[in-house]
Amino acid sequence: MASVNHCIIIGNLGRDPEMRHLPSGEAVATFSVATTESWKDKQGGKQERTDWHRVEFIGRTAEVCGEYLKKGAPVYIEGRIQYDKWTDKEGVEKTMTKIRGDRMQMLGGKSDGERSEPKQQARAKTNDNPDDIPW
Repeated sequence: MASVNHCIIIGNLGRDPEMRHLPSGEAVATFSVATTESWKDKQGGKQERTDWHRVEFIGRTAEVCGEYLKKGAPVYIEGRIQYDKWTDKEGVEKTMTKIRGDRMQMLGGKSDGERSEPKQQARAKTNDNPDDIPW
């Protein structure tokens, strides 16, 4: 029987990505993503729960994460859940759950102060007077 290990997370970065490199030279980006769920309880009060997810990318996507993702940024992550187990220097067995990212999409747009000049020009052209259109 086939099996599937696939997860999708949409949330906000809890910190800037931490970058390192494997002995092979491949980049590794590690960061946390917060997802928040809201609901109303039986008394009508708003309840909220935030879960934190450790995310890791390897390769070119890791380089992009390190360059463009910043704390608080909204992000879409696709990947698989991975469990790591090791014994530390004191002989204590440790475990860690993480999402090994396969795909990342930055969500949201740049703030008005960060818009590049070409985009401002393109936006201005869409507001031209219809009488100026040559056809």
